[in-house]
Amino acid sequence: MRAVRRTTLPVLVAEEIRRDIIRGKLKPGSRLPTEKELSKQLGVGRPTVREALRILEGQRWIKFKFGEGAYVMDNAKTSQKSLAYLQKEEILELLKYEISQLEEEGRKVTDEIKEKFQRLKKEGSPEEIEEFYNSLQSLDRRDDFPYDEPSEIDEIKKKAPQEKITFSKLLDEDTLYERIHGAWLGRCIGCLLGKPVEGWPKNKIETYLKATKSFPLQDYFPYAPDKLENSEYSFHPSAKEATRGNIKYMARDDDLDYTILNLKLLEENGPEFSTEDVAEEWLSNLPYQMVYTAERQAYANLVRGFKPPDTAIYRNPFREWIGAQIRADVFGYICPGNPDLAASLAYKDASLSHRKNGIYGEMFVAAAISAALVSDDLEKVIKAGLSCVPKDSRLAEVVKNVINWSEKLGSWQEVWQKVYEAYGNYHPVHTLPNLAFVLIGLIWGKLDFKKSISIAVMCGWDTDCNGATTGSIIGALKGVKGIPEEMSRPLNDRIKSAVIGYSEARISDLARRTFEVSKKVR
Repeated sequence: MRAVRRTTLPVLVAEEIRRDIIRGKLKPGSRLPTEKELSKQLGVGRPTVREALRILEGQRWIKFKFGEGAYVMDNAKTSQKSLAYLQKEEILELLKYEISQLEEEGRKVTDEIKEKFQRLKKEGSPEEIEEFYNSLQSLDRRDDFPYDEPSEIDEIKKKAPQEKITFSKLLDEDTLYERIHGAWLGRCIGCLLGKPVEGWPKNKIETYLKATKSFPLQDYFPYAPDKLENSEYSFHPSAKEATRGNIKYMARDDDLDYTILNLKLLEENGPEFSTEDVAEEWLSNLPYQMVYTAERQAYANLVRGFKPPDTAIYRNPFREWIGAQIRADVFGYICPGNPDLAASLAYKDASLSHRKNGIYGEMFVAAAISAALVSDDLEKVIKAGLSCVPKDSRLAEVVKNVINWSEKLGSWQEVWQKVYEAYGNYHPVHTLPNLAFVLIGLIWGKLDFKKSISIAVMCGWDTDCNGATTGSIIGALKGVKGIPEEMSRPLNDRIKSAVIGYSEARISDLARRTFEVSKKVR
């Protein structure tokens, strides 16, 4: 076992011990090291080890013998056959996504490689699968891959357009605070709007809205589970508290957890924070069960002893998914009119868990929000985002395509169709198609707050993320005064969060604190 970082939750200590059981380092029937020994090996206190062992006991991985300590269960659950199966299934799930990711980023994934994967799924041992996974990291780039997508900040800046977008307009303090407040509130409202149908495709959202006489979307979703009969899609588990007539606050969501956490990061460290500081904030303040995909892999990699940027790479096939993009906003909030700085701060956050377009998504959004806080020109806001990412990347292509299609076609639905045809092969949680949906909402909403977030959500897929990002940008452009009262009133200026110490907060207080940080950065 490797040392676990000091701020890890007991559940992750339990996970590290469980991995050693699965991989056969701790055999069925064998005695575990003592609490003192485990504490030293894992780098945590004995109370944390004790709680982790109780978790494993409850899951029937270990049992305690009076006066003798803890033993690995010697039963069917932990038989060598079962352990091998669990280990194999765990890595196969990641490997499936890794192969797709490598193809998308232009590696030479041959038919032979795909056939070997299928063969290993049926008859490969965990060791053979692990060896195969490791071999994929050395695959060469395809000769016909037309994109140039670095992950290092100096190279990103070098490959970005050299023409920078500047803003001469200075806002008075009251107006700037009002816009920062609008961005926070807009993010909350947009997230709530999309929360009930997170993961739904466009056609299913449209069907439900029509069944409830709510199409096109112009308000929060109605809560009518009876209309979902015979549907393969269901409401998000917390859907009801985000639906029309049931909203009393901004319900807890990871899209806002990260905004709050990054505000805390900046208050404690200032803009000079490092990626390692971001890691410490995660481990200290985010429950492991409430982080997902790339963030969960990076979190686990921190526990295993990896440091950035390896945390974003090892066993992380989700490194271009949307997780970094949803963490961007506060870096834009504190850098009004300075998109370059906003994007640079966003990079330090994104590189903990993401690579390539996963990083660019966060940089783009942070830069766009920075511009939106001091501009009334949506076109210039989008150009500001584009100015901070490599010009020959897939993400830049997505942005340019949505702009061009919007100029040529007659409706947002037609643009959506073009996006789906070009990028529908990506996972529904990938950065690229979801950023396209944000842009569709922004462009076709024509600076109308409600219309913008509604279109972004009706595009489908990661609806809470896309509604939140769209609402944040439009909220920054329009300020609180540009947000309809019927959309803001139900939240009662309250927000719930999983971030430790922020279970309940006032949205206006978070906006005020953000404004105070921005004064130190300007």
